[in-house]
Amino acid sequence: MTGSDGDVNRRTATGNGDGPTFGDAWVYESLVGGIPGLRLTTRQAVSVQVVLFETLVLGVGAGYGLPARAVGAGTVAVGVAAAGSVAMLRIGAAARGATLSAAHRRLLFGSSVEVLFGVLSFTALTAYLVGGGAPTPLATLVGTEAPPVPVVFVALLLLWDLCYRSGTAWWAALVSLWRSGRYRVDAETARRCRRIDAATAGFALLELALVPVVWGDTLLVGALVSHVGAVAVVVTAATIRLRTAE
Repeated sequence: MTGSDGDVNRRTATGNGDGPTFGDAWVYESLVGGIPGLRLTTRQAVSVQVVLFETLVLGVGAGYGLPARAVGAGTVAVGVAAAGSVAMLRIGAAARGATLSAAHRRLLFGSSVEVLFGVLSFTALTAYLVGGGAPTPLATLVGTEAPPVPVVFVALLLLWDLCYRSGTAWWAALVSLWRSGRYRVDAETARRCRRIDAATAGFALLELALVPVVWGDTLLVGALVSHVGAVAVVVTAATIRLRTAE
């Protein structure tokens, strides 16, 4: 099982080993676990993510003389994405540890719907940030009407990381609602399900740390708050609807 001290690489494409197999884990877990010869604990995997992304942010910031607000926004994004990675791993481990049907696992992990949600939100966000009239919101943030390609690359990389995690939180919430409407569970499984629901709500709440970064842009602030609120409502409904076996 992948937990706070687990090994995110203990899985194989054929299902051998003592960890979750492909199709039984988030795409993020499968990508990290699919690197040949690399065995990382959760803490190590997230640490590598933080160091790599923050190095990119500081590198393009120093190399292109970006304003402090742009570098600060990138750093906040790195922190939120890293915290989201920890939340994903904990939710995944809890879901695999609960006594729920194989159909639940297939829907949560194997369908990869969280990727679809991430792609949709990333496409919409990218269109808003780099499209339309000049100056674009991205250009305003970095202080130039024509941001250098490396700056745009790092910005889009961070945006994808955030959008993927946003999509994962939304999908986890929807699956929890489906689970509560479909199954009756024993007391121990109900306790685990409530932990999953609470972790999913906390996962979404992490995104509120981005509000100060986009403050002043009514559309982005509204989208963030609406997303977090929607996940909270769905997760609350899932918890309320959770039924235990008599």
